Amino acid sequence: MAQVEATTERVVAADAEKVFDALADYAGTRSKLLSEHFSEYEVREGGDGEGTVVHWKLQATSKRVRDCLLEVSEPTDGELVEKDRNSSMVTTWRVTPAGEGRSRVVVTTVWKGAGGIGGFFEKTFAPKGLGRIYDAVLARLAAEVEK
Repeated sequence: MAQVEATTERVVAADAEKVFDALADYAGTRSKLLSEHFSEYEVREGGDGEGTVVHWKLQATSKRVRDCLLEVSEPTDGELVEKDRNSSMVTTWRVTPAGEGRSRVVVTTVWKGAGGIGGFFEKTFAPKGLGRIYDAVLARLAAEVEK
């Protein structure tokens, strides 16, 4: 099994603190940022950053639905890490200043992929698909914090 990684980034016209707070607000803002690929969103514990447990289903393709139960941590300033209790998937959100009134948001998801030919296709195509999904989330984030 090879590690699969998908990374997407965007510069947003808002201060890093405001952007991070929006991403960490699982009880409020976060659900507004999710695209049609996410369903059954539910905060099960906490709701604001560290200590939050959140559930959703992620439909990456018409046939591939992942049931995610994520534990949220904040290992460093400007960083949210979502570890899926149901799989090896880990998504890390990093928000850093990018000039006055601007921030860079980088989202990286890694997981242990399948072996064999299925793993080859997963490693080749899954990062592109997940990239498109997170592009949509980052666009919604920008629209939310640039108001």
